[in-house]
Amino acid sequence: MTAPPGAGPAASPTRFPSIKRLADFSTDAVPAITPALLAHLATGAYLDKGEPVVLLGDSGTGKTHLLIGLGLAACEQGRRVRYATTAALVNELAEAATARQLSRVVGRYGRLDLLLLDELGYVQIDRHGAELLFQIITEREERASIAIATNLPFSEWGTIFPDPRLVAAIVDRVTFNAHILETGTQSYRLATSNTTSRGKKPA
Repeated sequence: MTAPPGAGPAASPTRFPSIKRLADFSTDAVPAITPALLAHLATGAYLDKGEPVVLLGDSGTGKTHLLIGLGLAACEQGRRVRYATTAALVNELAEAATARQLSRVVGRYGRLDLLLLDELGYVQIDRHGAELLFQIITEREERASIAIATNLPFSEWGTIFPDPRLVAAIVDRVTFNAHILETGTQSYRLATSNTTSRGKKPA
């Protein structure tokens, strides 16, 4: 797979659903996300410490843009990155378990410098799927970073995962030393569209 200029051989940007960079994110549309914060994350210092990043906000508030931006920034530093939706990852793990390849797949995910997990909260996960996902999270705990985009506050993660104890364990691991970015409830697309329209001069 082709990497962007300056990226190391492990980068795989074609895995992303689209190309979005942190520098292109409109902080005017989401005031809680500051340029200084994005610049700090772009350095990759959190990756060196294995710290998680959690993006919280309603649908359409810019979470996936930020998630992909984090991934591209890491790719351009030559780091190993993988993007997946939560549902796709759980399905992959379930298939690996059926094929008796789970240890190999978990190990592969454990070797990534950054795992990007999108759309947590849109699809309910059964107990088996939750246990499989927990293995991935535990494999990376305090050693390699995971970035998660979710439309649900932590208090509502029990609506995704059926076991309260497992929910508590997952939340504990993904929030320890985490960078938690709240994108809010207002549509990022609408806000950026309005900003662009206001910036245009009359013909």
